[in-house]
Amino acid sequence: MDSERKLIYHERQKLQFCLLHSLNNLFQDKDAFSRANLNAIAEKLDLEDPNKTTRTPLSVIFKPHHNILTGNYDINVLIAALEERGKTVIWHDRRSGASSIDLDEPEDKFFGIVLNVPVRRYGGLWRSKHWIALRRVERVWYNLDSDLYTPYPFKNTEEIREFLDSVISTGGEVLLVKNSEE
Repeated sequence: MDSERKLIYHERQKLQFCLLHSLNNLFQDKDAFSRANLNAIAEKLDLEDPNKTTRTPLSVIFKPHHNILTGNYDINVLIAALEERGKTVIWHDRRSGASSIDLDEPEDKFFGIVLNVPVRRYGGLWRSKHWIALRRVERVWYNLDSDLYTPYPFKNTEEIREFLDSVISTGGEVLLVKNSEE
């Protein structure tokens, strides 16, 4: 049966495009989203923003919802991209812990999980946030972190809950991605 197991799609990290990689990994499709798609979403959000900030010379590169050179997209781009694909994002209440997440909810309702975790790079000199996708494929949950060399299959739901609780305890955010009910 293992020989019949579906090949898991996994994009690796490039620059600060972890949101792009996370979305493609979540959808298990290298063409689910492109830089151009996410840039267009970010630009649209900027145009529609009623509270536009004052522009500076650096605004050409450091846009309100992303950095045009390196990526580094924000939560607004994630939510808009997922909503375009008929998904709903639910911010998990960190006070509840991971035990309140129904990881066995049917796949036609529960699409996956996106995490936003604090990271330190370059010996702690660079602090940032990193997007990670978790997705269930053929009843197995995978950590599809673009910083990992290969996808990591969780052994069981208890291991996922421990991982999610560690994300929450270190200041990370857990976003549940559901299929929209129409």
